[in-house]
Amino acid sequence: MNQTSKLRRSVLYMPGSNARALEKARTLDADALILDLEDAVAPESKDIARQQVSEAVGAEAFGHREVIIRINPLDTQWGLADLEAAAAARPNAVLLPKVETRHQLIDARDRLIAAGGNSQQKFWMMAETPRGILNLDDICAAPGLDAVVMGTSDLGKELRVSNAQPRTGLLGTLSSSILVARAHGLDILDGVYPGVAADADFRGSCEQGEALGFDGKTLIHPLQIAIANEIFGISEAQAIHAEAMLTSWQKARDAGEGIAVHEGKLIEQLHIDEAKRILALYYLASK
Repeated sequence: MNQTSKLRRSVLYMPGSNARALEKARTLDADALILDLEDAVAPESKDIARQQVSEAVGAEAFGHREVIIRINPLDTQWGLADLEAAAAARPNAVLLPKVETRHQLIDARDRLIAAGGNSQQKFWMMAETPRGILNLDDICAAPGLDAVVMGTSDLGKELRVSNAQPRTGLLGTLSSSILVARAHGLDILDGVYPGVAADADFRGSCEQGEALGFDGKTLIHPLQIAIANEIFGISEAQAIHAEAMLTSWQKARDAGEGIAVHEGKLIEQLHIDEAKRILALYYLASK
């Protein structure tokens, strides 16, 4: 189970066929970049996108940012070549679209290793079809899976509901997917907002996603990064409160007391675990 703390507040899709976008990505304040070979790339641009992404990832051009390559499905004419390129480039993770069975993840891992890739390569998966949602518990047990990404645009289309705020028709699916991801110790990211603006509706979408329990939000425009970092981040006030709680806990233990109290409330191990998680994320963002 993945118990590490990673900053994934803002995860920006970047089209692999756009050399200028890939260059700009090196300066953006996103926590992670999904270099896309799938939806954002026209069929006639697939080869050049694969080449550009491979070169950029291989050159370790993106600094502290977590780098993910989204490949085309393996049952398409581009999927295997994408996976082989990812095996050579060795990004932080490979994102598989339209995952509906655990076998798809296992097959991708086996093929990547056969192509000379790292046997410890991490994978992310898109949960974006009804079948994928129904099988999510089984899928999340696949070895090497590190995060779930909600594909709310495709999912909304399949369910015949809107992905626009307030996303009423998607809320049950979003909540159940978070439950499954947490049962497997995985991070899970909210789907994209259906627009490039960083407006009140986008902020509302982020606030809703954070309230539901997502670790961060996938984005389609750099203007959206700052709001996502703010809403999915840890505030100074939250960090101060967590530090104070840990201090109260330690004082009680040092005094040999059986219980600890902070601001009139009992402190249990679950509160300490959460305080440590909050502080880990806060200090990561402060670096």
